Amino acid sequence: MSGARAGTGSRAGPARSPESSPGFPPEEGAAGGAVVPAPRGRERFVARAATATAVLTGLGAAAGLLRDQIVASLFGADGATDAFLVSWTLPEVAATLLIDEAMALVLVPAFSLALARGGRRGVRDLLRATFPRLLLVLACAAAVVAAAAPLVVGALAPGLPEPGLAVDCTRLTAVTLLTFGAAGYASAVLRAHRCFLPPAAVYLACNAGIVGTALALHGPWGVRAAAAGVAVGGLLMVLVQLPSVLRRTRRPAGPAPAPRGPARRGRALLAVAGPVALFALARQAQVLVERFLASGLPPGAISCLNYAQKVAQMPMVLALMICTVTLPLVARALADGDLERARRRVERDLVAAGVVVLLGAAYVVAYAPQIIHLLFQRGAFDAGATAATAAVMRVYALGLLGHALVGALVRPFFASGRPVWFPVAAMLPGLLVTVAGGLAAVGPFGAPGIAAANAAGITLTAFLLLRGLAARAVPVDTGRLLGRFARLAGAAALAAAAGWATAPSGASPLPALALGCAVVPAVFAAGLRLSGVPVAPPVASLLTRVRTPERRSRHVRGEARGKAREEARETARGKVGGKPGETGAG
Repeated sequence: MSGARAGTGSRAGPARSPESSPGFPPEEGAAGGAVVPAPRGRERFVARAATATAVLTGLGAAAGLLRDQIVASLFGADGATDAFLVSWTLPEVAATLLIDEAMALVLVPAFSLALARGGRRGVRDLLRATFPRLLLVLACAAAVVAAAAPLVVGALAPGLPEPGLAVDCTRLTAVTLLTFGAAGYASAVLRAHRCFLPPAAVYLACNAGIVGTALALHGPWGVRAAAAGVAVGGLLMVLVQLPSVLRRTRRPAGPAPAPRGPARRGRALLAVAGPVALFALARQAQVLVERFLASGLPPGAISCLNYAQKVAQMPMVLALMICTVTLPLVARALADGDLERARRRVERDLVAAGVVVLLGAAYVVAYAPQIIHLLFQRGAFDAGATAATAAVMRVYALGLLGHALVGALVRPFFASGRPVWFPVAAMLPGLLVTVAGGLAAVGPFGAPGIAAANAAGITLTAFLLLRGLAARAVPVDTGRLLGRFARLAGAAALAAAAGWATAPSGASPLPALALGCAVVPAVFAAGLRLSGVPVAPPVASLLTRVRTPERRSRHVRGEARGKAREEARETARGKVGGKPGETGAG
């Protein structure tokens, strides 16, 4: 998620710094409320930054898939990998809180404001007021988790067959509370300075550390090598950003002014961070519930759940990129008080995300065994592990729309930069359904039953968020959207059935997957046409209907010129300021 836009400040201010240099794109909205027109170069900068960020993010996701493939190949899907994945829970929670969610939503706006009001000095004041304390808290938390690793493992997975191995791995991954926090803080500083490439490279660096360490040490250390790789990867996440942070926060010339209200700024940050952090924790708790319940199943169940979820959620990641790109447009509309413009944007984004995620879900349901075979079936990951993982992945796909909608709907709630508690309240009933459904289904159905409870819980949360968004933030048409989603789901069901029925059997999964790339989209599109849902506009609108500030300003100037010409004609006819036939401008 991206933070709020910062102002440019007044024209009379401190000496020009890198963030205000001609090569740096100024932001819209000065601190005093004036709107500074964005130059044409800013649009080119944003386009280049967005493209490079997308490329690095994609490479990081590919590296994550490679990491899972290597771990599966080296260690299979058994009790040892279950032990590692229990220890992996800690970095997952740390990444959500300290990099992706709370840290970004809280610190990016704070540093943007400090940069706009005080330049580099303002950034250094805020850094001195917050970073040492944060580092101390995170270091103490990492030490406590490492010391209490047996209790942590017992709480997360009480039925684990090899708890000692999980304890060793947890002690190695506990350091990520410190390194991920420092990496998230550095990312916030750089994004506030509109420096996007190092933050986008953090997951690529982390996965490179995990893969390299696991390959180098898997012989003598076993699965502990993967846990040590997580610790190495966290350090690399900091190092890859450190040079850029140092360049942008070095001491400026001249005497240092007195810091302005760091305690007040810290209290404001905590007020915003509370609901964001609790929502992220409540959402991450679904994974904790799954691993807790799966720890009592035969060895390998946690591994199957993990691999199935990682692969099944790839369509969701693609769908959420749509909402990430358009989030600034929604935030700007809300800041302007234009609820109608925000409503149109959010509704288009939700339908577009639904098209992408349900098309991907149909493909996953139809070809789950072939996908898992192609990605993981090698080394210690055998055909039995493939079948078990594919069965779980098909059930996970039923909740993909709910997962995508939760990720998309929560963005408008937090776009205002104010503390918002409704997403937390909406997440709790879904989590309760996940817990109760998992407890009821794990006995008769095993890991697929846990996945079904996950799908039911997240779908309930998505429904509550949709209703709450219409009532509290953006007045979307809930009934119309639910009708659209129902028709999209019907088309996806037809596409999944067609792909499943026509999938060729054979030792190689490639022919089936290649055929599915033609069959599933074709049937999905036909189903949308039959149900009256347009195929192209929801996604095409991202390219054709989203106006950049430059295009929007050209449009406004064109309208102004047309209005001026019309007024001139009306004046010539004697219609301005009086009745027909009268003259004068009134």
